[in-house]
Amino acid sequence: MKLTTLGFYGGYPHNGIGTSAYLLESEGFHMLLDVGSGSLLAIEKHVSPADLDAVLLSHYHHDHIADLGVLQFYRLLNKDKDGMALPLLPIYGHDDDQAHFEELTMDGVSEGHAYNQHTSTTIGPFTVTQIKTKHPVPCYALRIEETSTGKVVVFTADSGYIEEFISFSKGADVLLADSNFYRGKENHSVHMTAGECGKLAREAGAKQLILTHLPQTGDWQDLLEQATEQADDTKVTLAEKDLTITV
Repeated sequence: MKLTTLGFYGGYPHNGIGTSAYLLESEGFHMLLDVGSGSLLAIEKHVSPADLDAVLLSHYHHDHIADLGVLQFYRLLNKDKDGMALPLLPIYGHDDDQAHFEELTMDGVSEGHAYNQHTSTTIGPFTVTQIKTKHPVPCYALRIEETSTGKVVVFTADSGYIEEFISFSKGADVLLADSNFYRGKENHSVHMTAGECGKLAREAGAKQLILTHLPQTGDWQDLLEQATEQADDTKVTLAEKDLTITV
């Protein structure tokens, strides 16, 4: 399984880097995890948007879905190598917000699929489970397991710290964690501090922690240090645009 960071800012793009978007690839299957601003341009360096097999969304805040409509229009207006319409693109999201969920479906282009937090969903070579996070709108953390190998990527999406994250992230090979805040904003209702992310990684026994959903201000080295102080043996890195890792 390969994981590529396409964008990692929270809220809005900055310095030529977009907001939340990641590409997961396995066995020739390409899945886009969140579709933040700038993601359609960013993904072109790695795979054609025409070759996407699925999209998985954590929630419907603009910094996580800004390029979704653009992606749908791309697939509407482009053809495959044989001049045929591109296949229907499955887009997975929650249906707690029915109005936004309905926008996942575009006739002849994409089809929305609701995931349920009490069951798992099979998406190509991946098995996905989810839990609701601590955020002002319905939002779900996603545990993505490569079915053939058991390798696991956990994406906290947007959330304040919750104890449920520990069991949900248990043994993750990669933990993508919302690290929008510096020390001093612990127990916030919207995002986590880097230190809380480090604590989560330690208690869950995650092998690698990637700090993401980063702020546009401050010194990210402080985030890295604050997470590392809490993470013990877990490897801690900052999200980086176009960085691809093999999980």
